[in-house]
Amino acid sequence: MRFLVSWLVSAIAIIITAYLLPGVRLSGFMAALIAALVLGLANTFIKPVLLLLTLPINILTLGLFTLVINALLVMLTGAVVSGFTVAGFWWALLFGLVLSVVNWA
Repeated sequence: MRFLVSWLVSAIAIIITAYLLPGVRLSGFMAALIAALVLGLANTFIKPVLLLLTLPINILTLGLFTLVINALLVMLTGAVVSGFTVAGFWWALLFGLVLSVVNWA
């Protein structure tokens, strides 16, 4: 039950973030649900590996390279999920930041 609520909240956060940013397009609620699932799976399985591989860069940038990794995962999600598109790297970076703020709120 807790997973479903978290998944739904993430999908709503993706909808809100896509509404706020003109460089991110979302075709509907189902695309938001699939994007939330893919982004959650990418953050669970791919992100730790990327963080480990880029640890020296992350240390040198005091953790700011993590934002780049988040943007790359958002771009990966946009490439995999039909109905969810991101216009470019900077929109993906901004999407990750706004999504973090919306999820926090």
